[in-house]
Amino acid sequence: MKRIILVSVAVWLLAGDIYASAGIKADTGKVYLNFKNEVNGTPLKLNDTTAHYSNANHDHFTVSTFKYYISNITLTTTDNKEVTIPNTYYLVNAADSSSLKQELKGVPTGKYKAISFLIGVDSTRNFGGAQSGCLDPANGMFWTWNSGYIFLMLEGNSPQSAAKFHKLTFHVGGIKRQNTLRTFSQSFKKPMLITVHKPTSIGIKADAAVLFKGKNLIDFSKLSYTMGGPNAVLLADNYSDSLFTIELLK
Repeated sequence: MKRIILVSVAVWLLAGDIYASAGIKADTGKVYLNFKNEVNGTPLKLNDTTAHYSNANHDHFTVSTFKYYISNITLTTTDNKEVTIPNTYYLVNAADSSSLKQELKGVPTGKYKAISFLIGVDSTRNFGGAQSGCLDPANGMFWTWNSGYIFLMLEGNSPQSAAKFHKLTFHVGGIKRQNTLRTFSQSFKKPMLITVHKPTSIGIKADAAVLFKGKNLIDFSKLSYTMGGPNAVLLADNYSDSLFTIELLK
C-alpha cells in the first residue's frame, strides 16, 4: 500500500513539474468528451436495414459494428503551448451508449485553441501485450495472433460486397509493416476555457462514411474485407483528416 501511495505521489509531482516547465498552472479541471456516430451526417443506427446508407461509390450498406480507439490527447493553449494529458486511452463503441461519454481528467486550467489525438493505440501500449480497462482483449479489439490492437472496426453488409453473405469486414490496425496509426487535429472555433469550478464538454462526431472516400474511393465489389495489411492503410489514409468533427458544447 505504501509503495502504491509513493508511486501515485511521484506521478502527481512529475505531472506538476511538466506543466510548470511549460508555463502552465497546475490547477486542473474536467473535460467531458461526448461522441456521436454518424453516416453521411445522419445518426448511425446499427443493424438498421431501412437506413439506406451509401458510400461515395454509391454502394449501399448497413452497419452492425462500429468501434474505434482514440489516445494520447494533446491540447494546445492560446499561447501555443502543447499539453499532453497523461494516460488518455478511450474505446468508443456504437453498441455501448456508456462509451459515448468519456471523462478527461487532469486538464490544466487555462485557454485552449486546438485538440489533437491518435486514432488508434500508440506503439508503447500496442506492443505492450494484453492490458486492462478499455485495452482489455475482452473488448474484441486485440489480435492475439498478431499481438496488436485493432484501431478501428466496421462490420456490416452490402449487396455490392463480393464476400460470403455480402458481408463487410474492415479491421484497421498495424504499425510495423503497414502503419495505420494516424493523428487527428482540429482547432476550436473559439477558445476553450478550463476552470476548476465548472466542467467543459467537447462534442466529437465520427462519420463512418469517411472510411470509404477521400484519397481512396472504396468499391465494395473490389474491397469488402481487410484484417490489417495494405488495404487497411487505404482506409486509414481516408479517415486521417476528416473522420471527426469537433465542437465545444455549452
